[in-house]
Amino acid sequence: MSEPSIFTRILEGEIPSEIVAETENVFAIRDIAPRAPVHLLVIPKSADYRDVVELAAGDPALLAEIVGLANTLAAEHADGDFRLVFNTGAGAGQTVFHVHAHVLAGSLTEAGLGA
Repeated sequence: MSEPSIFTRILEGEIPSEIVAETENVFAIRDIAPRAPVHLLVIPKSADYRDVVELAAGDPALLAEIVGLANTLAAEHADGDFRLVFNTGAGAGQTVFHVHAHVLAGSLTEAGLGA
């Protein structure tokens, strides 16, 4: 049996973190190493999916809920515009293999993320 992810441990209160939003199936926290003025993580409460590809195949409704909460958070914490990033695989920068979305907003160009 594998060890619970850091996100599961946060949700269970083992690791302190401010939950900034929560629904029945997902929750959101601030990223500990922000890459933009607003950098939040939206995370399913279930650790059943390692990455967004598995999530999309296994539970598209949960993926839609993640996107919906990301939209709400961008409206609350920024001007409503946001970038939504799912890192998939170690080579793409995924370090926690419990699917999660990065919600980035604010001056992305100043943060070196503008395109």
